[in-house]
Amino acid sequence: MAMQTEGLRVSILASGSSGNITYIESDKKKLLVDCGLSGKKTTALLSQINRTPQELDGILITHEHRDHVHGVGVMARKYNLDIYANEQTWQAMSPIIGNIKTEQKHLFEMGKTMTIGDIDIESFGVSHDAIAPQFYSFHKDSKSFVMLTDTGYVSDRMRGIVSNADAYLFESNHDLDMLRMGRYPWSLKQRILGDKGHLSNEDGALALNDIIGDSTKRIYLGHLSKDNNMKEIAYSTVESILREKGKGVGEAFKLYDTDPDEASLLFSL
Repeated sequence: MAMQTEGLRVSILASGSSGNITYIESDKKKLLVDCGLSGKKTTALLSQINRTPQELDGILITHEHRDHVHGVGVMARKYNLDIYANEQTWQAMSPIIGNIKTEQKHLFEMGKTMTIGDIDIESFGVSHDAIAPQFYSFHKDSKSFVMLTDTGYVSDRMRGIVSNADAYLFESNHDLDMLRMGRYPWSLKQRILGDKGHLSNEDGALALNDIIGDSTKRIYLGHLSKDNNMKEIAYSTVESILREKGKGVGEAFKLYDTDPDEASLLFSL
């Protein structure tokens, strides 16, 4: 008989402007947050951590943008998965993901806490140019994992909800100089830089400085733009700002990269 292990196990299967999928499991449930890549690619990423789609119980949705929902419909239909989203997001993503059986559709309203199996999940709103974007904080056995990407800024309300988690997937979308000098049209640059856009490396680091606490052991830098950022720049920018602020990077906690095509190692909380 397999030994029961406490806590959560997490892998960031894919993170970036091309597609986003995070995997979270407990002893009782195996969940994805978003599925922004094809079913075939999602299956390949799961295999990198020795998991299969047949094991999954459901998918939590953050918002309707294609880099977060592209594969949701096919995965839901093929593997009979429960899908969780708030009402406005359901309306916005339905034309993208196609028909889902009524019994597979679940409402998870913003600002609410839902228990799925043995995992308590808290939803919270973010500032992004989607209909009703929300991210999630996962809790089990006094451990917590917070996902926070796709936001133009981090409000005091958000900071209070996500402070002192054991691990974070946190946005580090763009390098300001690369974005300003890059090939994007000015209108798109304005969108990214705006209050409903994405966090820069600097803004992400400053928000993390206010949020992390004694419990924090892992920070994964996520949703990097393939055109306006590089892993090395994101890592060094966040590391240097947190060091300047007196945070124990590499000692109290570690920073990790994420990748659009390669799953992070499954880690335990």
